[in-house]
Amino acid sequence: MSTVWERRPPPAAAIDHALARTRDACWWIEDLTDPPRFPALTGDHRTDLAVVGGGYTGLWTALRAKQRDPGRRVLLLESRRIGWAASGRNGGFCAASLTHGEENGRSRWPAEYDELERLGAENLAGIVKTVHDLDLDVQLEQTGELAVAVEEHQVAWLEEETVGRFLDTDAVRAEVASPIYLAGRQVDDVALVHPARLAAELARAASDLGVEIVEDTHVTGLDAQRGTGPVVLRTGQDRVTADRVALGTNAFPALLRRHRPYTVPVYDYAVMTEPLSAEQLAEIGWQGRQGIGDVANQFHYYRRTADDRILFGGYDAVYRFGKQVRPAYEDRPESYRRLVSHLLTTFPQLEGIRVDHRWAGAIDTCSRFCAFWDLALQGRVAHAAGYTGLGVGATRFAADVMLDLLAGKDTERTRLEMVRRKPVPFPPEPVAALGIHATRWSLDRADHRQGRRNLWLRTLDRLGLGFDS
Repeated sequence: MSTVWERRPPPAAAIDHALARTRDACWWIEDLTDPPRFPALTGDHRTDLAVVGGGYTGLWTALRAKQRDPGRRVLLLESRRIGWAASGRNGGFCAASLTHGEENGRSRWPAEYDELERLGAENLAGIVKTVHDLDLDVQLEQTGELAVAVEEHQVAWLEEETVGRFLDTDAVRAEVASPIYLAGRQVDDVALVHPARLAAELARAASDLGVEIVEDTHVTGLDAQRGTGPVVLRTGQDRVTADRVALGTNAFPALLRRHRPYTVPVYDYAVMTEPLSAEQLAEIGWQGRQGIGDVANQFHYYRRTADDRILFGGYDAVYRFGKQVRPAYEDRPESYRRLVSHLLTTFPQLEGIRVDHRWAGAIDTCSRFCAFWDLALQGRVAHAAGYTGLGVGATRFAADVMLDLLAGKDTERTRLEMVRRKPVPFPPEPVAALGIHATRWSLDRADHRQGRRNLWLRTLDRLGLGFDS
C-alpha cells in the first residue's frame, strides 16, 4: 500500500527548481547577526563546577548553577562554538513533555507519569519565565503544536488522544490549508523558539551571571583519584581542576566509556524556504503560527519563522555504522529531495518556491527515546544524554537533575524511576547497525500497512526498546 507521499508526488521539475540555488548551511546559525564569542582556554584553571558542552544541556546547567549559588565558580568548556551542533540546528519546538510524548511516558513509567507530566509543565513554565525575566531575545512564540493525520488509520490515533482539542478534516484545514490533512489535534504545551538564538542568549545570560565560558577548547579526558578529591579535565596542554563536573556532550562520544553504549547518533535533515509572499501565506492560512508534525512513524516537523519562511524537517533518521559523527554525513541529496517533495505534497500551492538553505546534524537517541542520567567517579561527575530530538525543553530539566545529583540532594527529581534507571544499552557493531536498519525498514513498512507493526517492532515494544525516526 502506498503512502500519501507516493500517491501525490509533485513534478520532479518543481523539486529541481526549489533546490537550484540552495545553500548548504544552517539558516538559524547564519541568522545570528552578532553571536557572542568567547576565548579559548589558556593555562590551568581551578573551578567549583566544570561543565563540558556548549549546547542547551551545558548552558542550562551553568546558568542554573549560578542561579542556585551566585558565589559558585562555574567554567563551561565548548570544543568549537556555542550552539554550533544540535542546539543551533533543530526545529525550535520547546515541548513540555520530558518523555517523548504521553504514550512513551505512560508505557515506561505508568506509576509516575502524572508526576512527570506536572514536572514537564513546570519546566516549560520555568523556561518561559527565564526568557522574560532575563530578557532573552529568542523569538518565543507560545502557539502550541498541531498534530496532523495524513493517512486514514492515523485519524483514529488522534481521536484516542486525551490531550488537546481534536479537529476533523474541515476544522484542521481551516487552521492550515493542506489537501492531505484528514484530522488534527491542537495541543498548547509546546512553545517555539529560534534555536540558535536560544543558545546564544543562554550563553550571554550565563556570562552576565559570572559563568566563565571558553570556546575552541576540546576536553579529551577526565582523571580522578578514588575518594572525594577533585577531577582533572585534560584539554591538550592545559588542565582544569574541578570539584564537580557536568557532562552535556549530546551525540558525541561520551568522555566516560561506561556511557557510550547508551546512545547512538542519528542524522536529521531539514530545509528552509525563502520568505513566503503575502499571497502564498493567504493560500495556506496558518494564522495560528503553531508548529506542526504529522503522526506517522517516519514523521515530519515544520513551522513558520519570524520572517515567514517554512522550516521543514524530519522523516529520514540516518544511522552510520560505528556511531560516527562526521560533517560528510550531512551531504545527503536524496534526503533533501525527499523533504522538498514532501513539502510540496503538503502544500502544493507553494509550487515554484525556492529553498534557500538545507542542513543536517546529529542528534543523540537512546533506546527509551528520552533523557537519562548517570553519576560517576564517586558522585563527582554527572552525565545527561539521549533526548532524541526533544532536548529544547528537556535540557533545562536535565540540568536541574544533574545539579541535584552532584549536590547529593534527595529531591522529587532524583527520586524518579526515570532518573534512577538507565535505558537498555545498544549492542556493539555490527549488531547495532543491523538492528537499527531493521527497525527503520520496519517503521517504513508499518507506514505502508496502515500502521500495523510487524513481529520485529512488536518484539521491541515488549522489550521496551526502539529507534525513533
